Amino acid sequence: MSSSILGEPPENLKHDIPLIAWMVFSITGLLLIEQLYRNSSKEQHWFLKHLCLGLGSIFAYDFFIYADALLFKHLDQQLWDARGVINGIAMPLIMISLTRNPNWSLNLQVSRQVVFHTATLTGAGFYLVLMSGAGYFIRYYGGTWGSVLQITFLFGAGLLLFILLFSDKIRSSVRVILSKHFFSYKYDYREEWQKFTHQLSEHELETPERICSAIGSLVQSKGGVIWGRNEHSTYHLLTNWDMAAPAISSSHLLEISQFFERTEWVIDFDEYKLTPGIYDDLNLPTSLLEIPNAWLMVPLLFNAEVYGFVLVKHSDIQKNINWEDRDLLKIAGKQAASLLAQYQASQALIQAQQFEAFNRLSAYIVHDLKNILAQQSLIVSNAEKHKHKPEFVDDVILTVRNSVTRMTRLMEQMRNGMRGATPVSIDIKQLLKAVIQRFNTRQPTPTLIDTELQAFVFADNEQLSNVFNHIIQNALEATEEHGSIEINLCSSLSSAIIEIKDSGCGMDESFIQHRLFKAFDSTKGLTGMGVGAFESREVVRSLGGDIQVTSSPGSGTTFHITLPLHNKPHPNIQDAQIRNY
Repeated sequence: MSSSILGEPPENLKHDIPLIAWMVFSITGLLLIEQLYRNSSKEQHWFLKHLCLGLGSIFAYDFFIYADALLFKHLDQQLWDARGVINGIAMPLIMISLTRNPNWSLNLQVSRQVVFHTATLTGAGFYLVLMSGAGYFIRYYGGTWGSVLQITFLFGAGLLLFILLFSDKIRSSVRVILSKHFFSYKYDYREEWQKFTHQLSEHELETPERICSAIGSLVQSKGGVIWGRNEHSTYHLLTNWDMAAPAISSSHLLEISQFFERTEWVIDFDEYKLTPGIYDDLNLPTSLLEIPNAWLMVPLLFNAEVYGFVLVKHSDIQKNINWEDRDLLKIAGKQAASLLAQYQASQALIQAQQFEAFNRLSAYIVHDLKNILAQQSLIVSNAEKHKHKPEFVDDVILTVRNSVTRMTRLMEQMRNGMRGATPVSIDIKQLLKAVIQRFNTRQPTPTLIDTELQAFVFADNEQLSNVFNHIIQNALEATEEHGSIEINLCSSLSSAIIEIKDSGCGMDESFIQHRLFKAFDSTKGLTGMGVGAFESREVVRSLGGDIQVTSSPGSGTTFHITLPLHNKPHPNIQDAQIRNY
């Protein structure tokens, strides 16, 4: 041990210094062993005596070899050849001492992958040696067909070797044997956790299937069933993976979840069938016990709540589990439960968003219908007074035509499940004139300040019209008949700016900040939906613009609508858009 690095002995010793150095080294080793044994307690002598005896014999023999060489001026070859045998005889003494001291640790770990591949290559080497011997035997005694039979046999043996090396079942069995007999723990937890986390993060399968597959792979299983908790705190089947899904009542599933919540145990079906009393009088349904190859049931616990559980199919390789398997499955179940909780939360959020979109669409539709109804109601209320006036009749026809057009578009939007159409380039000035024309009979009449400016924006004609219509309508409702509503159009280098100013009652800053653009918050009581201002700002922002409001009580309100400019379109397109409106 101490002098193995010398290699082959020198033939001629010209100097005695190396020999003296190795003698001193051997004597130092003997002194250290003597001090170790002398200074240990009597209780420790039983653990140390074989270690000291083994190491002492090695150092003592080395001292004898070098002392003899120094005395006779040459190294005895027979003594040197016997040195390896002497060291081999001393090794069992050292091993006995190590087995009596299981707490000794060198912090030296051998990679399981290295052991596995080394064992595989060693086994393949022994196999090839045996097959070569058998091939030689066949050739020797095979007569005239000996060479043909040898070649055929060696080819078949090589093919069989490759089949065995690439068999997942054989490889897994070798891993289990090596882990059981060569390592303190059955699993390399770092490797297992990396593999488990990687399987959970894959996106080829849905989340429940990934959980089922990842937990099953920990015990070499290739099938399972997973149940999950719903919003009513009952459990239902999520999916089954290469295993028949049993029909189990919700009451039995609830009982199983309560057992998991109390104990956090892994249920071994083989053990349960033999000794059911171990499981705290758990009553598993017959339909569950009769499932072919049902093996383990693992709880998915998150924040001390059972989010689900996984039934694992029997493994073809691993026939039973121990405490280490159970601990690994429980920890993996808790990790998987967090993913399942996230999955269920995301599903609930998607459903809530779908309902929110549906409710928002319904609110917008009702809001549009309310505006159309308001126009029709205004006609009815003024009919008795103005029905004999030709201009009133013309206005009625125009209003009804506009209502029919808007109702038709609304029906198309509902049929297609969408709001809005393909955006086009729109002349803001012409669009504002068309919107203002609808309020010609109202007091005060909105006024567009004359300007030669032409500003084009890229938007949906109807949506943008509704924005201006809503703001002007609100201005009319807030302004007395002798008041004023002025609309001004201007532009900057990249934006069109529309200002709608009224002399109405105004709003305070708190209302503007907290309520004006809040959905479903209305000051009009039952006649208002509270979505007009919110929808207007959303439409403008979707176009890349914004709405700003300046107002104070008793001083009126000004809406500043900013929209990004767009290039001027072909005249025919613009005319068609205005006529369609």
